[in-house]
Amino acid sequence: MTCMHIRDIMKRDARTVSFEFFPPSSASAAESLQTRLGQFAALAPSFVSVTYGAGGSTRTRTHDLVIGLHEQGDLDPVPHLTCIGHTTGEIDEILARYAQHGIGNLLALRGDRSEAVDIGGDLSHAVDLVRHVVAFNNSGEHPDSRGFGIGVAGFPEGHPETPNQLLHMDHLKAKVEAGADWITTQLFTDNSHFYDWRERCELAEIDIPIVAGIMPITSLATMARMADLAGGTTFPARLQRRLIRFQDDAASIEQVGIQWAVEQCNDLLDHGVAGIHFYTLNRSDATTRIFQALGAGSSADLRPAHPDT
Repeated sequence: MTCMHIRDIMKRDARTVSFEFFPPSSASAAESLQTRLGQFAALAPSFVSVTYGAGGSTRTRTHDLVIGLHEQGDLDPVPHLTCIGHTTGEIDEILARYAQHGIGNLLALRGDRSEAVDIGGDLSHAVDLVRHVVAFNNSGEHPDSRGFGIGVAGFPEGHPETPNQLLHMDHLKAKVEAGADWITTQLFTDNSHFYDWRERCELAEIDIPIVAGIMPITSLATMARMADLAGGTTFPARLQRRLIRFQDDAASIEQVGIQWAVEQCNDLLDHGVAGIHFYTLNRSDATTRIFQALGAGSSADLRPAHPDT
C-alpha cells in the first residue's frame, strides 16, 4: 500500500488540516502517544508529520513511528528529513526505506545547527536536499511514478539566521524551483504577519500551496518553548496582556491560549488559507478543544464545501 501523494491529498481535501507529532523518547511516552493517536485519527486529518531531531538524533524513532503509522492505516504519515549531519548515502538509504514501505511524502529540511551535534554532512541547505530527493524521484525507485511529494518550511516572520528578508525570500523561491510541492510555515501567533508574507510570496511568483502552522499556548512554559523553537516569532501585546491577567491560574492560561488559536484559525479560514498545520506537542486534548470551539467534529468540517471556494 502506498500513501497518497500530496497533490492528490490537496485535490481531494481542497484545504488540508494536519497535525505534527514527535517520536516518543521512552516506553511510557510511546504508550501515551499510542492512546492519543486514536483521538487524533478521529479528527480525520489530511496527513500527520513526524519530526526529526537535530542532526538526525531521533532518526530510528522517527522511522519506526512513520512506518508504524503507515501500517496501522489510520493516519497518513509525512516524515521530516534533515540533511545536516547526514551523508548522501545515508539519505539515500532513508529514502529507499520509505519508498519500499510506500510512504508518499516527506518534509525536506536543513535541520537545526547545534554545537551539541555534529553538523557535518554532504548537503548544507534544504534546497540541496530538495534537489537530492528530486534526483531520487527521477530514478524510478518509488512506487508512485511521481516519487515523493516534497514539502519545505516557510518562515512568515523571517529566519533568525537570515535577517535580510529579500535574501530569505530568494532562498524560499530556490526551494520551490528545485521541486517543492508545498510549504508548511513555522508557527506564528499574529496572522497579519502571515498574510503579508503570503502576499510577498505571490510577488515572488511562489505559487505552490502554503499551509499555516499553528501552535496553541497551553502554559507560559509553552510560550517560552515556542519562542525558542521559532526565533523571531512575535507574541502580540494583546495576547501577552491576556496571559499576564491569568498568570497565576494555569487552567485559565491554557484556555486563553486555546481561544487565541481558535481566533487565528477562524481568521485563516475566512482568508482562504490552503491548509492549517497544528503543532500538537503530542497532545490531543488542546487540538480537540480547538476543533470543538471551531464547531468542527472532524477536519472535513474545516474544508470548503467546493474546491473553488
